[in-house]
Amino acid sequence: MIKPVPHVAALGAYALADLGGAKTISMAQNESAFPASPAAIAAGRAAMTELPCYPDPEWRELRTEIAEIHKLEPDMILCGAGSMELIGCLIRAYAGPGDRVLGTDYGYAFVVSASAQVQADYVKAREVDLTVSVGDILDAVTSDTRIVFVCNPGNPTGTLITNAAIISLRKALPADVILVVDQAYAEFSDVENDPAEVFALVDRGDTVVMRTLSKAYGMAGARVGWGYFPPAIAAEVRKLLNPNNISIAAQAAAAAAMRDQDHMRDVVARTAAIRDRFADDCRAMGLSVPQSHTNFVLLRFASDEQAQRADQALRVENLLMRGMGGYGLSDCLRATICTPEIMDRARDVLKGVMT
Repeated sequence: MIKPVPHVAALGAYALADLGGAKTISMAQNESAFPASPAAIAAGRAAMTELPCYPDPEWRELRTEIAEIHKLEPDMILCGAGSMELIGCLIRAYAGPGDRVLGTDYGYAFVVSASAQVQADYVKAREVDLTVSVGDILDAVTSDTRIVFVCNPGNPTGTLITNAAIISLRKALPADVILVVDQAYAEFSDVENDPAEVFALVDRGDTVVMRTLSKAYGMAGARVGWGYFPPAIAAEVRKLLNPNNISIAAQAAAAAAMRDQDHMRDVVARTAAIRDRFADDCRAMGLSVPQSHTNFVLLRFASDEQAQRADQALRVENLLMRGMGGYGLSDCLRATICTPEIMDRARDVLKGVMT
């Protein structure tokens, strides 16, 4: 039998959400409750006539639109097949055996897998009240630390720290440690945290900011993410990216989505209104729900057993939330915000469990 290299053989496959059966309504993957911009859909369809050709490996149109919206330098933007590709390539470029990648208690789980793929040690810094703690991150840094990942807003917690906290963290970290600020849900918090303040850290040469079109732009199926990189780091990461990583149709749709900021802001506002009403209803039942700055809420039950009962009751009604046992939060379910009708159904099921 042909054997893989030992560290790959020891890996487990990255665990995606349980999607249930054909009739199941998924509330588990933090997909958008609303469709992508009509302009994005039209642009993607129109681009299908170009399928005989390879996609633009420099993502020129898409980078131009991103740079225009966020007032950034286009040449410092890298695009990936979701932010996952960019995260994986960054870790491959800057970490290896004996190095440490530092995250937080409830940071993005894919970073754990990407670190294991290069035989780097993944270490978690404590979060306080389900929120990133700058002090605890700094306490966990050692001479072997190469990269620090901070999700802001957090997933699966939905919590947010200020730009001032991010800036203070960067100033206190050693200059040879890369800080990665994963902002997959930032469009839901940009009104609270001016994005320009965090993007400005990239000019230091030691900070990367990641974003995606999977959430607020409703384009998870297109697999389009992007990051703002210092030129020296971008050059190394670029070597590892698939040179034709985003399809012609996805690039065209993503560029059109970036141009339609009104649609994105409308989706964010509608999602937040549904989210806050659902969260208030859950708190009224006695559930603990941290203030969310994303398109999901974390529901904390009185016990692991109660969370399991809620999960089973939801499944009976063909509703599927995400269990959080893999994050050490087995007393929690994470609920993606869906349409009001679906959220009302979920609320009624939970009310039955709680009573």
